[in-house]
Amino acid sequence: MSNLNPVRLIATKRDGKALALDDLRAFIDAYTGGAVPDYQMSAFLMAAYLNGLSDAEAAALTDAMLQSGTHIDLSSVSGIKVGKHSTGGVGDKVSPILVPLVASCGVPVAKLSGRGLGHTGGTLDKLESIPGFRTSLSVDEYRRQIDDIGCVIAGQTGDVAPADKKLYALRDVTATVDSIPLIAASIMSKKLAEGNDALVLDVKCGRGAFMKTEADARALAETMAAIGAEHDVPVTAVMTNMDVPLGRAVGNWPEIVEVIECLRGEHDDTPLMRIVRALAGEMVALGEKAESAEEGEERVQQVLDSGAALDRFFQFVEAQGGDRGLIDTPSARDGSEPVAVVRAPDDAQGYVADLDALAIGHAAVDLGAGRRAKEDDVDPVAGLSDLKKPGDPVAPGDVLARLHTRTPSAVEDVRAAIRDAYSFSDEPPEPVAPVRARYDTSGWSDV
Repeated sequence: MSNLNPVRLIATKRDGKALALDDLRAFIDAYTGGAVPDYQMSAFLMAAYLNGLSDAEAAALTDAMLQSGTHIDLSSVSGIKVGKHSTGGVGDKVSPILVPLVASCGVPVAKLSGRGLGHTGGTLDKLESIPGFRTSLSVDEYRRQIDDIGCVIAGQTGDVAPADKKLYALRDVTATVDSIPLIAASIMSKKLAEGNDALVLDVKCGRGAFMKTEADARALAETMAAIGAEHDVPVTAVMTNMDVPLGRAVGNWPEIVEVIECLRGEHDDTPLMRIVRALAGEMVALGEKAESAEEGEERVQQVLDSGAALDRFFQFVEAQGGDRGLIDTPSARDGSEPVAVVRAPDDAQGYVADLDALAIGHAAVDLGAGRRAKEDDVDPVAGLSDLKKPGDPVAPGDVLARLHTRTPSAVEDVRAAIRDAYSFSDEPPEPVAPVRARYDTSGWSDV
């Protein structure tokens, strides 16, 4: 640590002044190596939480976390590799659809994903609900798969951004999680480690997302794009709606079933698939397989219609050890059938007016589909399916949701909460655009 004075650095940020970037990097290095104690890092995190970080400081923090571990090198893989990250939401099954879809357009996609915590599900948990599917891959396996079939989704190893892991654990117990520059640095340190050449961000906004307001979603997108620019990685952000669950299934295996249906073309004109096509179009354009995002969407639709995207999903599942037979016949999954339904109350007449994504996310956790603490196990088949959504016609006694769980005692506890998540009206509600805006180096634009 030599000339670094942690107390002086903490005081500088406490007083709202700019940090010397080399000092910030050295401070993170020293903390990762054990030379800076938790109490000093806690003081720094609170100072950063209260006074913010500049774009340059956030980029330096990201760089220090990135350099603390393995940076996967995919330079041997031909083509422009394009990554994707979502800030998380209820029913967000975009990645298992998007990754093989974009790969089938000729753009390699390497992705490190996480597990669910709280009301939002995790991509790894969803994929691991496919019996046999492996998400713990070595760097060599990761690189070989992206070379062989053009796509991979794996868990973050302990070698990737270990500084971020230490910092996040500390943020979680010091009330400093909800800081946009700290969130951005945490996300981007892992995204830059994936080995991709460009990145598309799905920044979710609404009551079911971590970013509840459009202002916060915009600030997070801009901060992450600025960090990408500092590291010469082009970033495009798409702001998407997360007031209601995305799709008609929430849980792990229930969402994988919906993924398969989407790739078969069964949910083409839905908010879920409109978001998928928007993100995929951006990725295909960044991968230089289309002149624009609009042309990219046309290419995406072609591979969906031809069945090439579904074929690539089959290859992806088989490459990571998943049971191909259950992808062909999802209803054969042991224990996957619904155990109960929630019906519309007697005063439900007309249309579904609204559905609270946050309440549905909590109901899925109560059924066993999610975690309240990191060490909790999940029930791979638990969740909800066939959700009625805003705009759907409804009458008393109609099925609002089908419930899946291996813990039947949980059913009665969630029934009332699910009913309360719905509201009804005589007239259909105004449709809400699933894609709100996009951001790149030219600034924000409506979609």
